[in-house]
Amino acid sequence: MMKFRFRRQGNDPQREKIKQDLFAFNKTVEHGFPNQPSSLAYDPKLRIMAIGTKSGAVKIYGAPGVEFTGLHKETATVTQMHFLPGQGQLLTLLDDNTLHLWGIFQKDGYSHLEETHSFLLPGRPGFDSANVPDDYRCGKALGPVESLQEHPQDPSKILIGYSRGLVVIWDQSTRHIDHLFLGNQQLESLAWERSGSILVSSHSDGSYMIWSVSDDSARTLQPTTSTVPYGPFPCKAINKILWRTCESGSHFIIFSGGMPRASYGDRHCVTVLQGQTLVTLDFTSRVIDFFTVYNTEPKDEYDNPSALVVLVEEELVVIDLQTPGWPTVPAPYLAPLHSSAITCSYHISNVPLKLWERILSAGKRQSPQLASMNWPINGGKNLAQEPTQRGLLLTGHEDGTVRFWDASGVSLRPLYKLGTANIFQTDCEHADSLNQASEEEWPPFHKVGCFDPYSDDPRLGIQKISLCKYTAKMVVAGTAGQVLVMELSDEKSEHQVSVATMDLLQDREGFTWKGHDQLSPKNGSLAFPPGFQPTMLVQCLPPAAVTAVTLHSEWNLVAFGTSHGFGLFDYHRRNPVLARCTLHPNDSLAMEGPLSRVKSLKKSLRQSFRRIRKSRVSGKKRTNPNSPNSKVQEANAQLAEQACPHDVEMTPVQRRIEPRSADDSLSGVVRCLYFADTFLRDATHHGPTMWAGTNSGSVFAYALEVPSQEKFSERAVEAVLGKEVQLMHRAPVVSIAVLDGRGSPLPEPYEVSRDLAKAPDMQGSHSVLISSEEQFKVFTLPKVSAKTKFKLTAHEGCRVRKVALVTFTSVAFEDYTENCLACLTNLGDIHVFAVPSLRPQVHYDCIRKEDISGIASCVFTKYGQGFYLISPSEFERFSLSARNITEPLCSLDFIRPHDTTCVSNDYKGSPKLSQANGTHVLPASEGNHSFVDGAGTPEHSQAALSPASIDSPNSTDTTLDSTADITVEEVKDFLSSSEEAEKNLRNIAEDDTRSPGILIK
Repeated sequence: MMKFRFRRQGNDPQREKIKQDLFAFNKTVEHGFPNQPSSLAYDPKLRIMAIGTKSGAVKIYGAPGVEFTGLHKETATVTQMHFLPGQGQLLTLLDDNTLHLWGIFQKDGYSHLEETHSFLLPGRPGFDSANVPDDYRCGKALGPVESLQEHPQDPSKILIGYSRGLVVIWDQSTRHIDHLFLGNQQLESLAWERSGSILVSSHSDGSYMIWSVSDDSARTLQPTTSTVPYGPFPCKAINKILWRTCESGSHFIIFSGGMPRASYGDRHCVTVLQGQTLVTLDFTSRVIDFFTVYNTEPKDEYDNPSALVVLVEEELVVIDLQTPGWPTVPAPYLAPLHSSAITCSYHISNVPLKLWERILSAGKRQSPQLASMNWPINGGKNLAQEPTQRGLLLTGHEDGTVRFWDASGVSLRPLYKLGTANIFQTDCEHADSLNQASEEEWPPFHKVGCFDPYSDDPRLGIQKISLCKYTAKMVVAGTAGQVLVMELSDEKSEHQVSVATMDLLQDREGFTWKGHDQLSPKNGSLAFPPGFQPTMLVQCLPPAAVTAVTLHSEWNLVAFGTSHGFGLFDYHRRNPVLARCTLHPNDSLAMEGPLSRVKSLKKSLRQSFRRIRKSRVSGKKRTNPNSPNSKVQEANAQLAEQACPHDVEMTPVQRRIEPRSADDSLSGVVRCLYFADTFLRDATHHGPTMWAGTNSGSVFAYALEVPSQEKFSERAVEAVLGKEVQLMHRAPVVSIAVLDGRGSPLPEPYEVSRDLAKAPDMQGSHSVLISSEEQFKVFTLPKVSAKTKFKLTAHEGCRVRKVALVTFTSVAFEDYTENCLACLTNLGDIHVFAVPSLRPQVHYDCIRKEDISGIASCVFTKYGQGFYLISPSEFERFSLSARNITEPLCSLDFIRPHDTTCVSNDYKGSPKLSQANGTHVLPASEGNHSFVDGAGTPEHSQAALSPASIDSPNSTDTTLDSTADITVEEVKDFLSSSEEAEKNLRNIAEDDTRSPGILIK
């Protein structure tokens, strides 16, 4: 008797090494604007900026390419941030009463951000442990401390502002009050003038007061001037104010808020006042904070501010204060991706230099540079190599715009914006959001920023984009069935856009469209600026949202699909070629449109029961391959799954796919369209083909008769149905791709003719890779016989959401590449399969399965990277390739004093430190170490280190500025002497009867 010993298949070490050189998963960088920003900080010595968010993220920015990202373990709002100037350290305060110290460190020649220490502030910071009399412990006598700032010339003196209006200068060295200012309005913020001889205060009634600091008297009873800039009617509070001196003699006063309450109380404004010039910068979202870039060296006599940096909820705006008119400075990063809501994304790799330069030129002519200064936040060095290829990321938006982004490197840079709203007559005529106020209007509003949350018409929304990088032709399709064929022009032009309609219902009876109306194109010639200009408008009827689009510029064809069917259009001859209805008789929802879709519970239950009944008998049915059927039925049989008998126990790794009902709602939705030059009719003649896949698992393949380029104008394109197949389990078809005789994906149009890609193998037999939501399957062509498959639904509940053919290059050998299929599922994980064998290679967890919008927004690149939205305003970039990685590689040079860790060296990690003697600051080592931003940045924020600093939850301006270092011992002395200070304040206040703003117990 012969015995056979089968060796268990194990991992091939050589193959594992190749996989390590090909595949590696990394989340590399976050593009866009931080979601829900809550705080701002600036280091004038290192010229870097930090933004904190409500989710606990910390992001530091310098020159383009210089980025650092950190995330607190606690999901809490970052309420304050302060740089230790020039030291590469950042202090953060969260709303959960924790304090954190971050540091920038060098590793392998690059800088990175780490949290070094943190501790919890017990109780109300500065009160419960401070030596303060009981009647002052509540903070109601003087109110909470609203502002605490260091003297710009004398670091031993601190300016303390109390909520009820009292302002004092406290001398830390003598532990006495140097000066008392008796204000009688509720205080919001304070700011020093550079010399320290003047200070300015802002108040809740919309006023600001200028106070003179004199050595002649210890008390100042009245301000030098008091102004309500937007009075005389009641105004909102001025939340923050700055004073900046200029060599020209006209100083700057900059403040946020203060608008007339009744008329403009809902406006979000920052006012810039210089001499007789006043401009009200009007933003579309709430102002978080602002600072100025100005001279901070002690030898400089004047501030001479060069730029104003304003952080609002939805964008960051930089104003050039040196150029007349104070124009905005274009941002090389932090652009608000969501200036209008993102509706789709499209990535193009290896963009030709000529196309790149033409897009750049169109963008510059569209937005001419008005500012004379460069980007002022320019600290650090970008050490990353120049990108080896140019990458474009296109985003479609709700307002009908398509935005072009430079996605070649770490910084996602805006290049060009294409608008489509001007082609149509919308419900509300499109208005330029940057139109300025007339000279007579008061306040003199000046619209700034590009965030615009309002859309004129939701039908304008862009749903699908396709672009040919070799001919600069593009197709943009929208929510109301509009398909625009566009061409890049270097000059402005005036012409009429040709319009054609295509009825995808094909006179199908029994269907009535209940959705939105189509957009009406404008009549006559229209003026178009340089850039992509529309040449043809194809309107689908009914005007449902376009769900798929593809372009073949070599054949002058565009294909598009909706929930009703698909069409093929010859944009050279401007003739329709093909229209096919894909509706099932029960597709009633497809007629309601996305803006008015309602599904009845009764119908949903009926379909569920039908599905259950069909699943019970599906295992008993087998397809008879020998039955005399038509060619269509034969192709269906070859594509159909071999159902498993009921008595076979299914293993966990091969779960049986339950068939879907043929009358599922929206079964006619066209999910994908594809052009290919392949063998469809027979094995000896190849030619142009078009493929379409639907939500019900139907695949349509058409043979196309495309005339040669010399005869384009003479002969029309013809389409003949070559194959119509039905996946047995009716899973939606996500993607279709034809592979050549070597098993490689076919090149893009013009790639071979321009010697940019290897010619496809037309000698060996071709195959088609069909990806559905449940499995991948390779069929030979032209017979459409099953070759290999992989059932992804081996994992319970797993469904394919996004797929792409990706080329991976080895990190060890540049000339070794593999073509693979990358797949993102509804569980948020990514699978990579070899092509055409469909062998699984790697599997990574990428997106949380609960993040449905993130999964839906994912787009893969051709060379193993990807993007997905982590918030409405941010893309997460990731890489599946071990070689092709885009990540911040930068360095930041600074001089950090010896042992400046604000924690004893005995501590490791990030301990929760105990508190003693009422000192709620980081314990410092020997030497003077500032806790907050300094070196002449008194505007940056006004903090709270005093006993009454964080008493009130409504305290709005509780940050600290420092122009020199504050030691822990000095803070201890200040806190321990608080009782004496309070007594002195009370005695002085009692002696003066003209201070109604102070309540003495």
